Amino acid sequence: MEFTINQLAALLEGEVRGDGSSAINRISPLESAEPGSISFLHNPQYESLLYTTNASAVIVSKDLEIKDGIDPVLILVADPYDSLTTLLKEYEKFTKMQKVGVEDPCYLGKNSKVGDEVYRGAFSYIGQGVTIGHQVKIYPQVFIGDNVTIGDGTVIYPGAKIYANSEIGNHCVIQAGAVIGSEGFGFAPQEDGSYRTIPQVGKVVLHDHVTIGANTTIDRATLEATVIGQGVKLDNLIQIAHNVEIGENTAIAAQAGISGSTKIGKNCIIAGQVGVVGHIDITEKVTIAAQSGIGKSIKTPGSIIMGSPAFEIGPYKRSYAVFRNLPKIAERINELEKKVLNLPASSK
Repeated sequence: MEFTINQLAALLEGEVRGDGSSAINRISPLESAEPGSISFLHNPQYESLLYTTNASAVIVSKDLEIKDGIDPVLILVADPYDSLTTLLKEYEKFTKMQKVGVEDPCYLGKNSKVGDEVYRGAFSYIGQGVTIGHQVKIYPQVFIGDNVTIGDGTVIYPGAKIYANSEIGNHCVIQAGAVIGSEGFGFAPQEDGSYRTIPQVGKVVLHDHVTIGANTTIDRATLEATVIGQGVKLDNLIQIAHNVEIGENTAIAAQAGISGSTKIGKNCIIAGQVGVVGHIDITEKVTIAAQSGIGKSIKTPGSIIMGSPAFEIGPYKRSYAVFRNLPKIAERINELEKKVLNLPASSK
């Protein structure tokens, strides 16, 4: 892949400061860039690297006060970080979407339909009655069960498992080792102390532009569907239990666990290692801090929640300030107690 600086600037809608005819063939950090590289400066803390880098071009803010002595060509943009994201997405298209065709050995079941420009990696398995859209990339050792539907432009990385009847939307990304549609954790306790398995006969539905991280698991519903809304981003190592519904554009960080039948609204942010109990509702635009434990519904949009058990971040911080001072408070109480006990007896 090789482009001129002028071509990249046009893609980013940026202004070129310098000779834009030079060729670019890689994206690199400022500190390790070599000639032929394009880099970016987003944080002013690293501005000094701009004057020492060997990059051929650097994406910078148009508001940056540029000093003399800069060797690389500059591309001036409104937001360097957003421009880098655009550039990386284009790079990803050239690398990820180039794979086309069928590798040996792999399996395609009866009555399954595969669209145009699809890649099927070696040892991948596609069951019966599966429908796969155009430009889908299925990497080696992927399992796709019977009657699954997969939309256009979706990428499924090595070792992912998609159980029967799952519905995957357009332009989704399922990272390595993810499991979609595994049996929900449903067991009925019996009088003798044993458990009777409750069959989970529902499915999982992923809407468009969903990203599922590596080794994340999403259980199928008991009867209907576990639903992941459009644009949801799930990190690695997340557990989504049966019957959960997650609203559009919600992001959940690694090692979080969402218990069964909980509903999460749109545009929420759930940080790492958060635990959420089952059968509650979390409204839209809620932010939950790392390692919080959510034991009841959150009904106020825009809330910021912290702690275990979690509550509003303002009262939590005030409570934590008291908690940190408990040893000093205990010492003062002990000192006061000694003084009180040593007081002379009051006269009657």
